[in-house]
Amino acid sequence: MNTTKIKTAYNKLAKDYNRLIDHKPHNAYYDRPNTLKLIGDVTNKHILDAACGPGKYAEILFSKKATVVGLDISKEMIKYAKERNENRGDFYIHDIQEPLSMCKSETFDIVLCALAMHYIKDWKITLQEFYRVLKPNGELIISIEHPFFEYQYYNSEIYFNIEPVQCTWTGFGTPIEIYSYRRSLQDCINPLIENGFSISKLIEPKPVKEFKNLDPKHYEELNQFPAFMCIKAKK
Repeated sequence: MNTTKIKTAYNKLAKDYNRLIDHKPHNAYYDRPNTLKLIGDVTNKHILDAACGPGKYAEILFSKKATVVGLDISKEMIKYAKERNENRGDFYIHDIQEPLSMCKSETFDIVLCALAMHYIKDWKITLQEFYRVLKPNGELIISIEHPFFEYQYYNSEIYFNIEPVQCTWTGFGTPIEIYSYRRSLQDCINPLIENGFSISKLIEPKPVKEFKNLDPKHYEELNQFPAFMCIKAKK
């Protein structure tokens, strides 16, 4: 899959994404509270926010006295990340499928990668780089689309294939085609283990109560079946 399609989509989305991200239910009241729960106390921690989008996670982490470096493939997302965080931290336009040349080895306590790994077909280089830049015993926190949800959503025929998929997002203003990869549960877990990580916690999240006020239909659905999966792994 051409990463240009992903970059183009997120450049187009960036303005509305940034405008809505504070209270967009699946982000604000489903992904973030559960992912932040895995991160825990970040006081004086050095964090890499890989695929940082418009910098909402970075904003929260700065408020909790962390130091943050953000990366994103979209130049428009990085523009909003810098604006949102008032030039705190360092933000780079970068594809996390490529070596993290701006990051020295063993410099981060935590690498956060929220809702981005499904844009990558082969996780090997990305995970090797996350491992490299983490300090000894550092932690990788990722959130991804749940493989069981994706299998049903995309009406896949062969669960075990890593396959390119696409859908139309309508929740951020103008409808836009989003391209990603669907994979099995084992293809989400084994690459972590094979690249030096041990999994310490896995959450199949439920939405927090604020979600219900904004989107009661999906609130009920997400309390019955997960759409995302959050993982903590240690170097």
